[in-house]
Amino acid sequence: MNKHPLLSVRNLCVDYITENGDVRAVNSVSFDIRQGEIFGLAGESGCGKSTVAFSVARLHKPPAYISGGEILFKGENILHYNDERLRSYRWQQVSVVFQSAMNALNPVLRMEEQFCDVLLAHNPGLTRYEAIKHAQELLTIVDIHPSRLKDYPHQFSGGMRQRLVIAIAMALNPELLIMDEPTTALDVVVQREILQKVYALKEKFNFSILFITHDLSLMVEFCDRIGIMYAGELVEVAPSKAILTAPLHPYTRGLGNSFPPLHGPKKVLEGIPGTPLNLLEVPVGCRFQARCGKVHDRCRQEYTRLVEIRPGQQTACHLYEEQGLQQDSVIYLDKAAGC
Repeated sequence: MNKHPLLSVRNLCVDYITENGDVRAVNSVSFDIRQGEIFGLAGESGCGKSTVAFSVARLHKPPAYISGGEILFKGENILHYNDERLRSYRWQQVSVVFQSAMNALNPVLRMEEQFCDVLLAHNPGLTRYEAIKHAQELLTIVDIHPSRLKDYPHQFSGGMRQRLVIAIAMALNPELLIMDEPTTALDVVVQREILQKVYALKEKFNFSILFITHDLSLMVEFCDRIGIMYAGELVEVAPSKAILTAPLHPYTRGLGNSFPPLHGPKKVLEGIPGTPLNLLEVPVGCRFQARCGKVHDRCRQEYTRLVEIRPGQQTACHLYEEQGLQQDSVIYLDKAAGC
């Protein structure tokens, strides 16, 4: 795996305009994705993970706007791209698999037309015959018979529709595939089939994946590294195994304790107390303070920042910060000095 990141997100801030003032949905988020890596973002609904994903693809729309930071793809800041450059960036370099396959597909067009729309729009020199042949190859890759190109979306099962969306997303050989809760509406057996197919394709074509979900157990099985988000901030970044067996942040531990173990003795599940933070009323200090069982005075007075505590594992928690390395281990700026 290439050591240099394919994607670098640095101090990303995304705000939403509301009647009650601007709301910061993503606050100083930083992470890297290397070539061929599967990086996951997990957290409760509303934590900002999908907003990050849409920002990486430059698909955010008003009332959302990027208020600070950088998104570097192969060293280029995509926030400086004009419309023409964005057109080639999307699909050819970065593509998206959306949450609802039925909503992502046009119900009144045969699949042949939907594949050809993408292929011909980005390859003006391609003939329709060549586009159809390529679409047939894409269907074969995701284990759907090429003759089904003549069918409409409603004629496919939920799992097949999701594979169709994946095939369309891969039509132009992107280097980064963004998957925003792609298996939410599917049963657990179909979920596993879809993810196994995606993993096999990733191994074959060596693209990277940004995987978004609220299902931590699914993410631990599928991803190489995981970022845990709470109230618009990254609170922990670590290899998947560490998230499962040695989580650092109290919120990460709370997420893990809310899932039943697949092996070993049964345990009483523990929910995370309280409710998600109202982003219009962000307190000074740690955003998790009201729900944390280990809160102390410093948590209410000082902002947290990601610090490397173990090799490859960073957390934003005052309980561990004193144990961290020197200042150069901090991977983003203090909130007060950020966006």
